[in-house]
Amino acid sequence: MGREYDKLVRDGIPERIERNGETPVVHTADDEEYEQRLLEKLDEEVAEFRDGTEMAELADVLEVIHAIREHHGVSADRLSTLRSEKASERGRFEDRIVLERVET
Repeated sequence: MGREYDKLVRDGIPERIERNGETPVVHTADDEEYEQRLLEKLDEEVAEFRDGTEMAELADVLEVIHAIREHHGVSADRLSTLRSEKASERGRFEDRIVLERVET
């Protein structure tokens, strides 16, 4: 008997499962599967953050974002630069502006 998960997990999870006296059944994703699993994980972590808005959940979202960034070969500095450029061009979210509609 066991539990089904079928999802990407952090690297240390199989060892934690073994320490609990259970046997994890795992495989290593190829590039295509890894990309898909990262996107699924991002959705999962965002949903968990939305449910509770705890900073630990937001840290999980950030961890997945960094994994996606690394998978695409983008450095943390480059991502930060892209973020800054976009903020300079379009602004941030500091003013809390909600666009209701555009009238013609």
